[in-house]
Amino acid sequence: MKLLRYGPSSAEKPGILDEHGNIRDLSDAVSDISGETLTPEGLTKLAAIDPASLPVVQGSPRIGACVGAVGKMISIGLNYADHAAETGSDVPPEPVIFFKATSSICGPNDNVRIPRGSKKTDWEVELGVVIGKEARYVDQANAMEHIAGYCVINDISERAFQLEMSGQWVKGKSADTFGPTGPWLVTKDEVTDPQNLTMWLEVDGHRFQNGSTRTMVYGVAHLVHYVSQFMSLQPGDIISTGTPPGVGMGQQPQIYLREGQIMELEIQGLGRQKQHTIAWNA
Repeated sequence: MKLLRYGPSSAEKPGILDEHGNIRDLSDAVSDISGETLTPEGLTKLAAIDPASLPVVQGSPRIGACVGAVGKMISIGLNYADHAAETGSDVPPEPVIFFKATSSICGPNDNVRIPRGSKKTDWEVELGVVIGKEARYVDQANAMEHIAGYCVINDISERAFQLEMSGQWVKGKSADTFGPTGPWLVTKDEVTDPQNLTMWLEVDGHRFQNGSTRTMVYGVAHLVHYVSQFMSLQPGDIISTGTPPGVGMGQQPQIYLREGQIMELEIQGLGRQKQHTIAWNA
């Protein structure tokens, strides 16, 4: 299934994509694509519904983040060896965990606002892992049982805030609109191998990132296992699993986003995003 949320910001409705690419309204079945809806029991109930029996959503509504009421947005840093190399960093001996504020989450095609005082706003196409079953001290062998599905994330970062100021990475990762998520959540039964997905990102038509989840240092199952050793994972939590090389910080000379640009990005089978960058007060 391809699950999504559509409509105005903060008033999104649940939907499902049918085989013809039409959005079908799920409002009579569930209140949102969140929490209990994403559990194995919740997804089984949705899978029993024939999308053709649901109302077609007319027009071209705004697409919101594919998961609502996200409890935690957990991100993994330097998880592609070639990306670590381009940033001048060593491959970490264990996954690097940091958080993005959930207030950074937005729709996949919403405008991205360049923060006040930003000189180094950067892009990162990433595979998002959506939790569907509570995970606490899970073994790697059983980790995939706790996943509801996958999505595209643009882990936008302000590098000066992240790396040149004291403190943790979170303040360079958490500005409003710094977490475009979606367009849809693809349930795990439709993703044969999450470690074999091509991914790319372009800015103004120039392809900067062109990679594959094959080159992750720590794979999806390991990450769910690892994170669950330090905190419980709840249905609707998202793990953003790191980015391949080609970020602005890795260019020579470095290139960063400015207002008036267009980002486009895609992960194989998970959909495409497109964002315009605008000034903070625009």
